[in-house]
Amino acid sequence: MTDKKSTLKKLSETKKIIHDEAIKLKPNVSMFPILLAVIAGFAGGYYAPERTTHTDSTTVQKQVISSESDLVRDIAKNVGSAVVSVNVTSQGLAQDFFGFTSNQAQEGAGTGVIINTDGTIITNRHVVPVGTTKVSVTLSDGTELTDVEVLGRTNDSDPLDVAFLKIKDKKGKELTAAKIGDSSKVQVGDKVIAIGNALGQFQNTVTSGIISGFGRSIEAGGEPGTASETLQNLFQTDAAINPGNSGGPLVNTSGEIIGINTAIAGGAAQNIGFAIPISDLQGLITSVLKTGKLQRPYLGVRYVMITDDIAYQFNLPVKRGAYIAPAGKQVTIVKDSPADKAGLKEKDIITEIDGTKLDEKNSLISVLGKRSVGDSTKLKVLRDGKELNITATLEAAPAQ
Repeated sequence: MTDKKSTLKKLSETKKIIHDEAIKLKPNVSMFPILLAVIAGFAGGYYAPERTTHTDSTTVQKQVISSESDLVRDIAKNVGSAVVSVNVTSQGLAQDFFGFTSNQAQEGAGTGVIINTDGTIITNRHVVPVGTTKVSVTLSDGTELTDVEVLGRTNDSDPLDVAFLKIKDKKGKELTAAKIGDSSKVQVGDKVIAIGNALGQFQNTVTSGIISGFGRSIEAGGEPGTASETLQNLFQTDAAINPGNSGGPLVNTSGEIIGINTAIAGGAAQNIGFAIPISDLQGLITSVLKTGKLQRPYLGVRYVMITDDIAYQFNLPVKRGAYIAPAGKQVTIVKDSPADKAGLKEKDIITEIDGTKLDEKNSLISVLGKRSVGDSTKLKVLRDGKELNITATLEAAPAQ
């Protein structure tokens, strides 16, 4: 009996021990769902940043697009007020149904940009060609001003296709002048905006794109049968430029003019337009604003800018510079020109002007375009393997 009681007592104590241990184990068992919760929280934390990053990226993209739209809109508003449509009446030869040619009045349209509040406008010479009899401009608000004078234009053979106009009677309008930028700082890929009178009827059309290239040379021509002209050192852009945009501004993201739109590629090419770098016109702009006349500083040479291919073709000792190449019966150095007076000769290579090396971004026409009539320039020239220092005084290009 005693043994039985003793056994029962031990059993009871054992149950108690097991019960107590079970109670101790319960918190540990309950930790399993807690552990799952922690893992789930970690997983949520792991994936949440991806969702947040995606959301933030989308938001940033929307903000960039919105900011870019705001920028283009502001530029279009601010610079657009200085852009004018140029309406031209000129005399030209026209052929009738029977093949007879007669001198008839012709109408055309282009674009210009106001460069000072007195009413001076820069445009292309092919917008106001020789034979122009009447010019009027339409401001961005629709006001037409009819008393407009052609101050001057470059010669048809000049690589700079530019002309200047002057509004003589503003009819009490306060004009807005565009801000001139520095085209020498432009890089390929820079964002640009073109403004112009597209197709001669859609005033102040705004398009945007980038600078696709620089230092381009092209053969440009107008209507079939007209003579072509060689244009040099142009910006190439994919901003849509249409007939009628000629003479309008190419603008950077600071709202500054860095080019004057002048030509488009023909054929099947899409969005290949060309603009004259504004810094190439700085000397002309200064001259016109100071004297009211277009005085084009010129050297008086026919040349070709040297590239790797040109250097190989002519077996030249350098790969960059301006080569006064032999041109058969054509004159390479104009008689009594600054080049002639300075002693330049056929086959000379001009490598520097006033310390600026001539290359892809600094053509001869570009460097001289920053100078004025009467300026004395120092030329570094290669002749028969020898380096010469020659000084030439720039003169006004002969009148057309």
